[in-house]
Amino acid sequence: MRRKQGRPLNGWLVVDKPAGMTSTDVVNRVRRGFDAQKAGHGGTLDPLATGVLPVAFGHATKTVPYVMDGTKLYRFTLRLGDARDTDDADGQTVAISETRPTDAQIAAALPAFIGDIMQTPPVYSAIKVAGERAYDMAREGRAPVLEPRPARVDRFELVERTDADTAVFEVQSGKGVYMRSLARDLAQACGTLGHVAALRRLRVGPFNISQAISLDKCVAQADNAPASPDLLLPVATALADIPALALTESEVFGLSNGQAINLVDLMGRIPQTADPNGGLARAMAGTRVIGLCRLSDGWLKPERLL
Repeated sequence: MRRKQGRPLNGWLVVDKPAGMTSTDVVNRVRRGFDAQKAGHGGTLDPLATGVLPVAFGHATKTVPYVMDGTKLYRFTLRLGDARDTDDADGQTVAISETRPTDAQIAAALPAFIGDIMQTPPVYSAIKVAGERAYDMAREGRAPVLEPRPARVDRFELVERTDADTAVFEVQSGKGVYMRSLARDLAQACGTLGHVAALRRLRVGPFNISQAISLDKCVAQADNAPASPDLLLPVATALADIPALALTESEVFGLSNGQAINLVDLMGRIPQTADPNGGLARAMAGTRVIGLCRLSDGWLKPERLL
């Protein structure tokens, strides 16, 4: 059997993604820079976007879905009066408007985009329609009609208005919320048109911009030595936002063998923030993370063991 190329590294790297690259490009470059066997990312950023791109190595790839489900924090610049086919600055202008809303008009429109909303994704998105990517269809002149889908926006604030054409916002949201759609729809709600001129992600789940390092530090050194594993965060870092539940060694042994634990036996230890109706808990043996378990039907059931 052929051995996989690269080192068997495990952990997370928080990259400050530069503009002009796809998320996959960044992952491939980082994987080569660390000479790692396996790597993937925790949430796609558009080529135009910069900021937090968590990269998972080895066993950390098992925790990617939980990172992608985490809260996101973005800052984006809305350019008013100019609609683009991609809903961002990388696209072509398809319509213009001379209308420029006031700060008060923008503030009045924002509440409609906060909470549980319905959002139509951009035509240039990775959503599949009858087995085809929407962006592939759009590039071929067959732009699909995408249906609105549920989205969760916890915070949407105007933080700066540099001039009549430009407004800067911060958005805290759940999984699968498109900033390009928010920008497009907010502009329309204010009686004009618009697109995202700049986008920076400041947080994904437990990973934030203060932890991010530049791509240059993630590539092979001048002497061709691979980047240092000391830059990696532990695999369990990805689970830091999930409520922790302390278990005994015997309970850990049972879970590791696929056994469920009756929640009655865990009374007094179940975190208040853990939802007993299908919520997740981070199983702990002292300071050691065992994995993720789900609370369901009166039982604690193993879901993903590390």
